[in-house]
Amino acid sequence: MAKAAAAEVVAGGRAVRVSSPDRVVYEATDRTPEVTKLMVAEYFASVEDGLMRALRDRPTALERWTAGVRPGMRLATGPQDKDADAFYQKRVPKGAPDYLETVEVTFPSGRTADEICPTEIAVPVWCAHMGTLVFHPWPVRRSDVDHPDELRIDLDPQPGTTFADAVRVAGVARELLEELGLRGYPKTSGNRGVHVYVRIEPRWEFTDVRHAAIGFGRELARRDDGVTVDWWKEERGERIFVDFNQNNRDRTIASAYSLRPLPGAPVSTPVTWDELAGVTDPADFNLFTVPDRVADGDPWASIDDEAFSLEPLLRLWDELPGGELNFPPDYPKMPGEPPRVQPSKKVAEHWDADGNRVE
Repeated sequence: MAKAAAAEVVAGGRAVRVSSPDRVVYEATDRTPEVTKLMVAEYFASVEDGLMRALRDRPTALERWTAGVRPGMRLATGPQDKDADAFYQKRVPKGAPDYLETVEVTFPSGRTADEICPTEIAVPVWCAHMGTLVFHPWPVRRSDVDHPDELRIDLDPQPGTTFADAVRVAGVARELLEELGLRGYPKTSGNRGVHVYVRIEPRWEFTDVRHAAIGFGRELARRDDGVTVDWWKEERGERIFVDFNQNNRDRTIASAYSLRPLPGAPVSTPVTWDELAGVTDPADFNLFTVPDRVADGDPWASIDDEAFSLEPLLRLWDELPGGELNFPPDYPKMPGEPPRVQPSKKVAEHWDADGNRVE
């Protein structure tokens, strides 16, 4: 069968070339037809308003599934995953068009890199040409890459819990935010979780925003015994985990209107609070349904209208017991961090206060 000629997608007045347009990215399911590479590019162009609200002027890593999505395919999570089928692209890919802009970011290791910084819809469409399905923007703008303007509350269902549990906890989170004078904007994760974003004044560093997320999570857990901030999986139980570490430097969440690498081409979809309460199957929001949905407007259209202070959440961090929690394993040892030892393996007399094994 002859290879299809490249196609073009008009995005913001630019004609963006898409190679192998007929390549099947998502296979058909019992509820959705197959999705081609061209359809992915056209989808991103169709949700321009909401997608650019999520990405504009933000350093953005790409999640590239160049061979498409199939059962059993894996995403590389580190250099050891040489046989993985998909990968994160943190540096600008070769062959980038001249209209693609970048910004330098610093990783926790101290290394730096130029990352894509979308300024127009042609950029995400070109990224689709490169096999991108998921955009991972930092919670900062390029004008100040060290001070987040976004708090991200990731409600992550643990084994034994469901999307419905995450929705219920999100309702409690909404009440708490409102009590604190903050406004949250919810979206489906595109899988089983719920994300809630709060625009904040860019006055605090990443560690402060992380502490605010821990304080919020602890208060949420105090109000609802179906919530946990326990970092070690063996301690979480059948509860919704508030993943506070998603607010660290170089930790990102799938953006609003990103596709997810799951059957049926689901989308991480912004919703209103009232709408979220009635969602039973997040897979109903997918590449085929979301463009019609946003034709009437983005539920997050007002997210940039007001930026809030972190101080109410930092007070919770200061007042509630528990202290510092563990950072991700690839981070350098951080001040005040507990030992990075799985609780079931920890024997008190064998570890010092800095988490070093004592023989």
